[in-house]
Amino acid sequence: MADMNKKTKQTEKEIDRIVTSQANDDSAWGKPVRVRRKKSASVSIPPKLAARAAFLAQIHRKKSVEEWLTNVIEERIELEEAAFIGVKQDLSAKAG
Repeated sequence: MADMNKKTKQTEKEIDRIVTSQANDDSAWGKPVRVRRKKSASVSIPPKLAARAAFLAQIHRKKSVEEWLTNVIEERIELEEAAFIGVKQDLSAKAG
């Protein structure tokens, strides 16, 4: 792994070459890292809203209402982030 500690930028090919050459050398690798997925969050919504969401999930042929809601939330977050970035750019253009 000494090659990987260089301060200079390495190309993808150089990194691939180093990793490939050290792939079977157990001493070149550190201790394995364990990653755990966070537990899913629970959100309470009113029963009427849940029924409407379940209906729309079926219309969109989703496996579950959770899958449909996740897609809707992700789309909304992307829209909100894009709007935020746009406003931020407008403000900096006016100030600058």
